[in-house]
Amino acid sequence: MWRAGRGLTLRLTARGEARLCSSNPPKPSSSPRSQAEKQRRRREREEAILSSQHSTAEDEAVKWGEKQQIVYAAQTPPGTKKDTSLLFPSSYCPEYVESSWYQWWEKEGFFRPEQHERLSHGVDQTFALCIPPPNVTGTLHLGHALTVAVEDALVRWRRMQGYRVLWVPGCDHAGIATQTVVERRLLRDSGKRRQDFTRKEFLREVWKWKNETGEEIYHQLRKLGASLDWSRACFTMDPGFSRAVTEAFVRLSDSGLIYRSAALVNWSCALESAISDIEVDSKELSGQTVLSVPGYEDKVEFGTMLTFAYPLEGHDGEVAVSTTRPETMLGDVAVAVHPDDPRYQAVHGKQCRHPFTNRLLPIITDSMVDMELGTGAVKVTPAHDHADFLLSQRHSLPRLTVIGGDGTMTPPCGQWLEGVKRFDARQLIVDALVEKRLFRGKKNHAMTLPVCSRSGDIIEPLLKKQWFVCCEEMAKKAIQAVEDGQLEILPHYYTKTWKNWLSNINDWCISRQLWWGHQIPAYQVDFPNSTDKQEEQWVWGQSEDEARQRAAVKYGVKPEDITLTQDPDVLDTWFSSGLFPFAMLGWPEQTTDLQRFYPSSILETGSDLIFFWVARMVMLGTELTGQLPFKQVLLHSLVRDKHGRKMSKSLGNVIDPLDVTHGVSLERLQEKVKEGNLDPRERLVAMEAQKKDFPKGIPQCGTDALRFALCSHKMQGEDISLSISQVLSCRHFCNKMWQTLRFTLGVLGDNTTPVGTLEETSALSSVDRWICSRLYSTVVECEQAFEAYELHAVTSALYSFWVHSLCDVYMEYVKPVLLQQEEGAVVHTEHSVRARQVATSILYHCVSTSLALLSPFMPFITEELWQRLLPFRPGAAAQTTLCLQPYPCSSQLAHWHFPEEERDFLLVQEVIRVARSLRAQCGMTKEKPAMWAVCSPSQAKVLLHFGSAVWTLSRISSLHISSDRADHSTPPPTGSLIGVVDHTCQLYLHIQSGVNIDKRMLQLSQRRDKLVPKLEKVLCRARSPDYLTKVPAHVRQQMDTKTSALQQELKTIEDQLKVLQQTQTTQ
Repeated sequence: MWRAGRGLTLRLTARGEARLCSSNPPKPSSSPRSQAEKQRRRREREEAILSSQHSTAEDEAVKWGEKQQIVYAAQTPPGTKKDTSLLFPSSYCPEYVESSWYQWWEKEGFFRPEQHERLSHGVDQTFALCIPPPNVTGTLHLGHALTVAVEDALVRWRRMQGYRVLWVPGCDHAGIATQTVVERRLLRDSGKRRQDFTRKEFLREVWKWKNETGEEIYHQLRKLGASLDWSRACFTMDPGFSRAVTEAFVRLSDSGLIYRSAALVNWSCALESAISDIEVDSKELSGQTVLSVPGYEDKVEFGTMLTFAYPLEGHDGEVAVSTTRPETMLGDVAVAVHPDDPRYQAVHGKQCRHPFTNRLLPIITDSMVDMELGTGAVKVTPAHDHADFLLSQRHSLPRLTVIGGDGTMTPPCGQWLEGVKRFDARQLIVDALVEKRLFRGKKNHAMTLPVCSRSGDIIEPLLKKQWFVCCEEMAKKAIQAVEDGQLEILPHYYTKTWKNWLSNINDWCISRQLWWGHQIPAYQVDFPNSTDKQEEQWVWGQSEDEARQRAAVKYGVKPEDITLTQDPDVLDTWFSSGLFPFAMLGWPEQTTDLQRFYPSSILETGSDLIFFWVARMVMLGTELTGQLPFKQVLLHSLVRDKHGRKMSKSLGNVIDPLDVTHGVSLERLQEKVKEGNLDPRERLVAMEAQKKDFPKGIPQCGTDALRFALCSHKMQGEDISLSISQVLSCRHFCNKMWQTLRFTLGVLGDNTTPVGTLEETSALSSVDRWICSRLYSTVVECEQAFEAYELHAVTSALYSFWVHSLCDVYMEYVKPVLLQQEEGAVVHTEHSVRARQVATSILYHCVSTSLALLSPFMPFITEELWQRLLPFRPGAAAQTTLCLQPYPCSSQLAHWHFPEEERDFLLVQEVIRVARSLRAQCGMTKEKPAMWAVCSPSQAKVLLHFGSAVWTLSRISSLHISSDRADHSTPPPTGSLIGVVDHTCQLYLHIQSGVNIDKRMLQLSQRRDKLVPKLEKVLCRARSPDYLTKVPAHVRQQMDTKTSALQQELKTIEDQLKVLQQTQTTQ
């Protein structure tokens, strides 16, 4: 765990919330004001959930109906290739698409680095990483799904690029979580507690449980399409990994980096173990609150501050102190005041008499005491408070433990309290203080209560002898690695956080008082024949025999004269996790995998693990292997629910990714919340949130849609608030892809001429050149964004190309060309046949290339559709699966780059948009009116060049173009509908009849009312005094263009309203 930083200025409070906190380095949000703000925001979110008020925008977006379920019914034994020669279903169904593919990929070894030797496009480069090992006890939630989606996209991309790729799956033994789960199970099934078993018997039960249920996470990973090398799956309790853990402990101990010492640790009395900071939840209390605590029948009161008095010894008077934990006062060894506090000048150096133990407590002065808090006098309890522990070091005070590891009061408290549970003792002590007339009152007190996330117990800081890792020097190397550019942290703004935290790091407690885990390979040495009473003597080794030999050498005795007792504690789970990047490859043995794949290329994980896991891997990897464990760290944001809350089991708002991919009812979601260990209010909030967010449950969205939606968020920025409507829209995208393939396969099936290769396919028409160039530009965008790890930019580019360029424009444009045989409306000239052949080849390559581009994000649907296209492929495929095909690169498409066409077509698209808007405004469906375009000469040239696209996509019968220099052209008819493209281009749609004049005038008036304030805002900015001097020239030019366009559109609206009014009058 990370403990309080060295050189840290501690503010000693009057037993406020800071005195109870765990040993985390202080966070920026830990001030009382920010804690209160955090608490306020949480309350507001909960109240919003519990209230009836909520946005309907999401409800509208999430409207969905049950889709037809299509089942893949072909007899396909697991591991054999799916039959894609079956009839192509009419619509997309995730269940059908995802069937059979993964088993085939895995059996064929497509995800193993060994397949690299068979790649014709293989390159001599390696890409290696490990998956952040999830706890063996748990199941994946959407946060894990984000990690999988991001990492698998990068892995599949590099694999398709021809890299030798290794992505290692793994599971963490999760010491506390696993032991807790198994203990509960044994208590439920047999009525037995852990203590009823020997250690060996209990561990047998844990392994039995692990073998029965431990594969659940691996099942989820497979369902999510993660292309992991399962032959190298790694569990932190495997024999090989356990040897690595022992080796690491021994080496670090030999180097003096692991030592044994007494220090304050986070202690869970329910677990009777020290726990990691990441297993401590902070519960915000606004004041008096009663909570359920494990081991207590009645609820316990927190959020109050009690004040009591210590009588001065040998003088009249008293010193009053305040505390939120009166049970610790039996461990008080001093009272501290600020040296400058005028109230206590007269008592410096005097003593108080403890009312129950009769001990004398010195009154000491320390500038760290906050005079403004409480009474300004602080009770000092070094064995139960982190700040007091530091005070005891400065003032050489004794440390008296009054609460035992089981949460009961210890013998020094006296017979009246010995063995009493700590919170029961609290009330007894208060009653006794009242009886002695030393109680001075109680009041509400906002505080942060540290709670064990595993047991729900209240954390007790206890003084224990434990093993610690000395982190200071290793932390300096970790900081230096980033400053020297050897290690890159992305996003870069985390480098400052990295330095600040590691600069304040303290030593890491790695002892855990558990049975499940890696038993510490340290042995206490006893000399049975010796009469000297000595302090603890310890040795360590790979085995007891090695430890015995070490002890014999160290103490100069014969091995047989030594008795060794192995430390019963186990190592912190984070210690073994910190070894993962090299232990998974066989370290300390110099295996082929270790030599080839270490260091890893990248470490990708959530930003919340930067210190608990990432920093420790860097420190341990550098120390034990002499190399950084990876070259880059990519941190993604956290996934939050729709209400902005972090997804957490303790809040009951986690979502199983398989519930999104397969669909789930609201009833089942509510059952899962009830199965959790939530307090009544949190359960109520969680269930109400589900009712609002998923009134009909979660629809079946499919794995591809979920992965695409997760990767569409900007990872390197604000936290991700994922809504099911976003995933559902990605499912609609899947259906769009499906229907595109139906159309493409129909065209290819009727084509008598084989599709030309990409290299020999040259565009004929202007629109052909445009779509070819759009594909080239999309590939360039993907290349650049992938290299920068900006996956949201990749998904955006691919979605935009497929939907807006390929479907909305190109396919609509070429349908008349491709389907003219069926329509029989055109005499098939040599040119039309050639145009059809070229359009077919371009359509094929656009679809095929796009599927390859999308494959890293949507592996199932792209494989299914690519395999359907395979029979029409010109020449043999490089591989039998899309996931090993070469990833498209821009150099292959250089002959398809037509930047002028792309630039010019932007005007065409805007013209088409305005024309369609005019048609919609007057309710046109089948009619094809004539259209006039009044524009500049350069615009006229573009519209002539793309004339066929304008006719087809605007659904007009003819296009008349009039430019400034073409005065002889026919003017548009009077009464035409007018649409503004920009300040130099206007469209006139000639409508014969059927226009609803009143409706059209209302639309124009509403549009004018929107434009007027926009124009006023722009003009107001342009009239500001510093506009010409402070606003850059290019921005002023943009503003001038915007002003002209607004003024032109307003003039056009006024003119059109006059025409409509005249028409209305004549009618």
